[in-house]
Amino acid sequence: MYEILKKKELVPGIILMVVRAPRVAKNALPGQFVIVRTDEWAERIPLTICDYDSKEGTITIVFAAIGEGTYIMSKLNEGDCFHDFTGPLGRPSDLTLENVEDLKSKKILFVAGGVGTAPVYPQVKWLNEHGVKADVIIGFKNKDLVILEDELKEVSGNLYVTTDDGSYGRSGMVTKVIADLYEEGRKYDVCVAIGPMIMMKFVCKQTKELNLPTVVSLNPIMVDGTGMCGACRVTVGGEVKFACVDGPEFDGHLVDFDQAMQRQTLYRTVEGKKYLEAKEGKTHHGGCGNCQ
Repeated sequence: MYEILKKKELVPGIILMVVRAPRVAKNALPGQFVIVRTDEWAERIPLTICDYDSKEGTITIVFAAIGEGTYIMSKLNEGDCFHDFTGPLGRPSDLTLENVEDLKSKKILFVAGGVGTAPVYPQVKWLNEHGVKADVIIGFKNKDLVILEDELKEVSGNLYVTTDDGSYGRSGMVTKVIADLYEEGRKYDVCVAIGPMIMMKFVCKQTKELNLPTVVSLNPIMVDGTGMCGACRVTVGGEVKFACVDGPEFDGHLVDFDQAMQRQTLYRTVEGKKYLEAKEGKTHHGGCGNCQ
């Protein structure tokens, strides 16, 4: 059993938990995820790792209580335990695989939207621990939804907070901040964007015009976490990929966001799932080897 050592409501509906999971923490890297279950009959919920401490044997997760499974999770308290806490899963961030000296010569920009701020944090923290200071933009609807600001200030080069309604930090979408930074003369070698699909779509549209290579994390579209359900099937550069087994990181300029968002909408209903299974045939699933 995996004990919850700390629970904190960051903002209404957004929960942070620190969980004792020594084997997961020992092997975790930024960009990877875990699959959790509250009991043996519960829904499998994939969550990107927000932080990890290999010495203490802990994993930090952050999630929004927006469905039945995550709502039940939000009712767990310190001292309670998860029935399953499987990981680390998925490929780690590409940045963790690069030569550190090469990373030090690059100007890196992270762009996060809402809860996407949580999976951005471990990547920025990892870079900071290796002597690399990245700039970070975090965007929220309003001041009351801002999370992990202080934590990111400690590990980033420059942190830019923006709100859609202008109630805190800069005013406007994250794309406006990117435009402002370029107008101010800042240039970057690579961008990492994590957040709602619509946000990542428009960030990638903008960075493509700026000739700025961009990596996106498609963790928001994962459901089962093994490729078996077909929910995270996505077309990248004309090829079928699955976020949970091939990603979750991909070249954002190659992702067909419109198709992915349409599939998300259809996948919310039983009828929609059946339609996708019939339409996509053997390519609907990924973890089982495309049903071959």
